[in-house]
Amino acid sequence: MRAADEAIVRVAPVTVLGIGNIILSDEGFGVRAVEYLEEHFSFPDDVRLLDGGTLGPELLHFVTGTQHLLVLDAVSGEGAPGTVYRYEDDAVMVYFQEKMSSHEIGIQDVLAWLTVTDRPIPNVVVLGVQPYMLSAGLALSAEMAALLPDFAQRACAELVRWGVLPMAREQRA
Repeated sequence: MRAADEAIVRVAPVTVLGIGNIILSDEGFGVRAVEYLEEHFSFPDDVRLLDGGTLGPELLHFVTGTQHLLVLDAVSGEGAPGTVYRYEDDAVMVYFQEKMSSHEIGIQDVLAWLTVTDRPIPNVVVLGVQPYMLSAGLALSAEMAALLPDFAQRACAELVRWGVLPMAREQRA
């Protein structure tokens, strides 16, 4: 394999995966959270931030071999809009089994496939927020957008648990 090909298929030990449908306003929260992290923080070379959008089984190529997977998503739970959810270990598969959107079924299939083929990801955490609205639109609701800074800090705290030290970028006025 050529060096350029190796760089294309290289999987980082730590992957932050934002999933969601950005044309349904708050449903795209996971993708928007990854964009926010990219804009406001820098990460070591062994961390990869991915916009998984609504990809399903295609994600297998991007996460096989990662040791830590942090999934950011809009979560339809029992709480009020804006409620933050965190799932880890067995609760991750339970969470994805109860979901109905194609991207969530896709990530469930990816995690199940990796387990069946004896290549499970050792550490998987899902962080998500109950959406305010799911109507057509490319922008998050104002309420959901306001949650991004605190949510990004929660995501960074998860990464710190795994030994990753995100660095805040200086923001231009």
